[in-house]
Amino acid sequence: MRDTRESRLLLILLVAVAFALITVDIKGGEDSPLGPARHAAASVLGPVERGAASVVNPVANTVRAFRDTATDSGRTDQLARENTELRQKLASSDMATGRTKQLDDLLRTAGAGGYTVKAAQVIAIGPAQGFSWTITIDAGSDDGLTRDMTVINGQGLVGRVTTVARTTATVLLASDPGFSAGTRLEGSGEIGFASGGGDSPMKVSLLNGKAQVKNGDRLVTFGSQSGRPFVPGVPVGKVVEVQANAGQLTKTVLVEPFVQFTRLDLVGVVVVPPRADPRDAVLPPAPTPGQSQAPAAPAQPTTTAPATPPAKPNGGN
Repeated sequence: MRDTRESRLLLILLVAVAFALITVDIKGGEDSPLGPARHAAASVLGPVERGAASVVNPVANTVRAFRDTATDSGRTDQLARENTELRQKLASSDMATGRTKQLDDLLRTAGAGGYTVKAAQVIAIGPAQGFSWTITIDAGSDDGLTRDMTVINGQGLVGRVTTVARTTATVLLASDPGFSAGTRLEGSGEIGFASGGGDSPMKVSLLNGKAQVKNGDRLVTFGSQSGRPFVPGVPVGKVVEVQANAGQLTKTVLVEPFVQFTRLDLVGVVVVPPRADPRDAVLPPAPTPGQSQAPAAPAQPTTTAPATPPAKPNGGN
């Protein structure tokens, strides 16, 4: 249609008529004179709309499904990340709780014995030198460590320092077959020499072949001159077997160590020995009959001060 004055007037007239019809339809409501026409149009166009919907709806549903799947996938990934973070937090919390317990036990042991210790963490375990049973700790000469210092934890004797670097040190474990240390029997004070047994119990040779000893008796370190390589009074283990020694001058007993060498984590290196021999004071109270014996340090720690202990015979290597 050409854009003429007549065509523009016709367009204006049609728009005016449309507005008039809309006004009449709205005011008429259900009684609108346009109702029959609207119903007729619905009857004609309804099937067409349903047919179009049957074609379009599957496509729309597919698009929504992809969109919802992407959303669900994002939520699943988010939940997985949150679960992972929660597990890490729980693991860190459990680890922190475990190390706090180890540190508390270590400090109680050090306090009961009057030992000044440098706490360190085990960073490696294995035969660092030859085929020895050793651990590596994250403290060294920069922390005041030197060779032949006693190493303990909250349960008792761990070993002795053999090699020192600036920031690390190697510790020979008391379980090593080449390890030896002087011991003292609880109560009677009978002296012996303990040697590591590897995966087996330690073997202790008591100097007195007639010494009265039985299963469950406990031993501590005898100590060395100037506290090197061993300070006195550190819990070693409990007797699990007394071997027959007819006609021998010594008596041999097998001792289960208090320390679990395969689970070492936090240890303490004794940098200053005690002023006096604590004897049996570091051992926990003796268990009553029928009660399991658990190696744990007693009561509250005491204040320590650097001092040189009285000289005594070397009780180990």
